[in-house]
Amino acid sequence: MQIVNAAGRLGLLTAEGVVDVAQASGGLFSPDVQAVYARWAEFKDWAATGAAGAPTRPVGDVRLDSPVPRPGQVFAIGLNYLDHAEEAGLDVSTDSMVVFTKFPSSITGPDAEVELPQGSVDFEAELVVVMGGHAHRIDASEAWDRVAGLTVGQDLSEREMQLRPPTPQFNMGKSFPGFAPMGPAVVSVDEFDDPDDLAIGCTLNGVTMQQSRTKLMIFPVAEIIARLSQTVTLAPGDVIFTGTPSGIGFAREPKVLIGPGDELVTTVQGIGTIRTGFRAAC
Repeated sequence: MQIVNAAGRLGLLTAEGVVDVAQASGGLFSPDVQAVYARWAEFKDWAATGAAGAPTRPVGDVRLDSPVPRPGQVFAIGLNYLDHAEEAGLDVSTDSMVVFTKFPSSITGPDAEVELPQGSVDFEAELVVVMGGHAHRIDASEAWDRVAGLTVGQDLSEREMQLRPPTPQFNMGKSFPGFAPMGPAVVSVDEFDDPDDLAIGCTLNGVTMQQSRTKLMIFPVAEIIARLSQTVTLAPGDVIFTGTPSGIGFAREPKVLIGPGDELVTTVQGIGTIRTGFRAAC
């Protein structure tokens, strides 16, 4: 099952096209995309048969926005691939997970144009987890049962603010408008042969920058959820950026930074591709 945000309305992506869920369900489900995650189990049951024969629109005729437009919480995991920690010149611990947040106002869709702030803007291809249930103080063995699905994300970062001494500002440096593009769909966990082993990567202006597999995460998805839940309560519709592999621009010599007119293309196996363009500040 694949959930999309079709110009602000909840859509179900099928082989025939996009089904408008509110219309197909006779109002059982709201057109509000964010609202579906709080009713995820019920929605999965309906979607198994309820969309059969419903009218569809071709995907190419629909403007896709973020499939999680208003999460209550946006978490991100740092240094979650060993090769990325090594390129950043930082020690990594398998005991302590690095956590920061991106503010929800940074979210945008899978085909966005982002205004560049001053500074050094970098790219980080990421698998994003979308919660479909509450989780507080759970074990890793329970974690996947609380997940609605997975989507593609970019953790865009302005490195100068993020790393500025004496006190780094991770949350602020990663939360400019448009710095959390996501999409094109949220793909339910049952669609994957192995949701812990997906190819992930990105290109900048057609040149491959990052290429890896999610099985190389230090903390896999279930462990991330379990560890976060020991402190916070995760809620349906919350999202977790799970970390980036090596190849970021700021760690290269010379640095490869995003500039006006650039195109960043990010892909995760079994989910799809997002494209982000960039423009200079007005």
